Amino acid sequence: MRLASLYSGGKDSSFSLYLAEQMGHDVPYIVNIRPGKGSWIFHVPNQDMVPLLARSMKKTLRTVSTDGTEEGDMNALRSALSGLDVEGVVIGAVWSDYQWERINTVCGELGLNVFAPLWRKDQRIVMNELIDSGIEAVVVGAYADGLSEKWLGRTIDRHAEKELLALSGRYGISIIGEGGEYESLTLDSPMQDSALRINRSEKEWKNGAGTMTVTDAVLVPKDRN
Repeated sequence: MRLASLYSGGKDSSFSLYLAEQMGHDVPYIVNIRPGKGSWIFHVPNQDMVPLLARSMKKTLRTVSTDGTEEGDMNALRSALSGLDVEGVVIGAVWSDYQWERINTVCGELGLNVFAPLWRKDQRIVMNELIDSGIEAVVVGAYADGLSEKWLGRTIDRHAEKELLALSGRYGISIIGEGGEYESLTLDSPMQDSALRINRSEKEWKNGAGTMTVTDAVLVPKDRN
């Protein structure tokens, strides 16, 4: 199937795109919805990194901005998907019924299939398979009890997975951040010919929550030897 990837630059959209291609689907397009300060549906932090990630995967990027309202988000998605030469859309949703219903509504109106390889999977399985896939991502937003400022910029690896499992047991958070507990940014994946290297970033921490904003990053070609 020929698909477009609804892509934020976060780990889940990267993982769902990876799985779609592993299953034999052709995914030539990346669709990026850029919210303002907030969004009902879409990932917010570090959207300026998506063009670099699209280039590293040799994907055609289509970007549409939204005002962050529910109606604005849905209109932006309609606009971004309209006219694309695809049969469907691959998304990284796991447990969010709100996101699932609204994306399906828009895709249904446009006659597009929704391909969601992570949907309703156990979050421990998702995390385990994501790390095994070779996707490297870092935390760029921490918004839940138990997540301190030290998490900003931290790589999501086996050590982080262990701590997130412990925090899940104590606070009931989602270890994959599906409840908005944290946001991530992909640095590298098997789909990329170059890795994203962060040169500079700014951290803002207030009232037990915070965001890391990347202010300078470059693509670094990977050694194929």
